[in-house]
Amino acid sequence: MTMSVRGAIAATLLAGTALAATPAFADEADAPAAITISGNVALTTDYRFRGVSLSSGDPAIQGGITVAHESGLYVSTWSSSINGGDVYGQQELDILAGWSGEVTSGLTLDAGLLYYVYPSGHVGDANYWEPYASLSGDIGPATVKVGVAYDWKQKGLGHDDNLYLYGNVDVAIPDTPLTVSGHIGYTDGVLAPEFLNGLDDRTGWDWSIGASATVFGPLSVSVSYIGVTGPSVDGFTDDTVVGTLTASF
Repeated sequence: MTMSVRGAIAATLLAGTALAATPAFADEADAPAAITISGNVALTTDYRFRGVSLSSGDPAIQGGITVAHESGLYVSTWSSSINGGDVYGQQELDILAGWSGEVTSGLTLDAGLLYYVYPSGHVGDANYWEPYASLSGDIGPATVKVGVAYDWKQKGLGHDDNLYLYGNVDVAIPDTPLTVSGHIGYTDGVLAPEFLNGLDDRTGWDWSIGASATVFGPLSVSVSYIGVTGPSVDGFTDDTVVGTLTASF
């Protein structure tokens, strides 16, 4: 994700998440029973990464594929179109591998290593690595997740580092296809919204509240209101409403 501008064109996308939650996709007929493959393609009105727009406030095409083993091991790629200028180019491609599974009753761990790649950037080296880990579980009707991601000092971050802490809450509304979600994140490092806005402060918060629903078969829609602390720059760090249409396979 320095602004960790992120990117892609639909054809490239399917070479390419979320971390962020890829809907399940039925096993392919010729895949071993222990292997599952999932994927999606999405159109969003603005690609916001931790509250900061990486598409200059414009729509973005996104998509990803995940291959998971019954042991909990998985590999995944995800991509999005971006507007990253000469350094980051027009595409972000995320490549990751990790493990997800229940570590105790009702508590799931997801941990791995993610590599951010900007294949169309042609000024300097913008690529960087990010280990991540999260714990999730149900509390009453809510699914709660807390996580951390840390980027050590490396060339793609200007030889600096970055720490990101976050929490998510999702509540499914009974007898409806609707899920209401909330998110808050804290950044300490070169990817902080304030620092990306040219300030000396390398700490900042991002947040969002929204809802999602399955509308037909593999199609789902979501709407979120997203904001960050610090100066409001139109199409970059201003509060905004983001809508996304996703097709899952």
